[in-house]
Amino acid sequence: MNADQIEKLLADVTAIYDELKEEKRAQAEAEEAHRQKIQSLIALMNEEGITPEDILGSTGTTKPTRQVKPKYRRIDNATGKALEWSGRGRTPKWITEHEEKGGSRDDFLIVGGESA
Repeated sequence: MNADQIEKLLADVTAIYDELKEEKRAQAEAEEAHRQKIQSLIALMNEEGITPEDILGSTGTTKPTRQVKPKYRRIDNATGKALEWSGRGRTPKWITEHEEKGGSRDDFLIVGGESA
């Protein structure tokens, strides 16, 4: 390598180093600004007597679930208990096994409040 090539390589490395140094400084400034905003919000919440629970509770994140009536029912011969399924979610094993044997899930369809 001659002196000109070394100088160009040094200039390129220096430019890359300066660029990375500037990116790191900008990132640090952004993180500090973010921390200051959070501290400001915490101070404002304390002044107003607002708790994190007040905020989280008011967002409606806990959506009440409603009970779905069963659509299919089968009486278990071994226990005598009714096995029920709403038709939503994963298909129960007792319906899957019945279908594998050539049956239909309609065999367990609840008609007018009673199992078929």
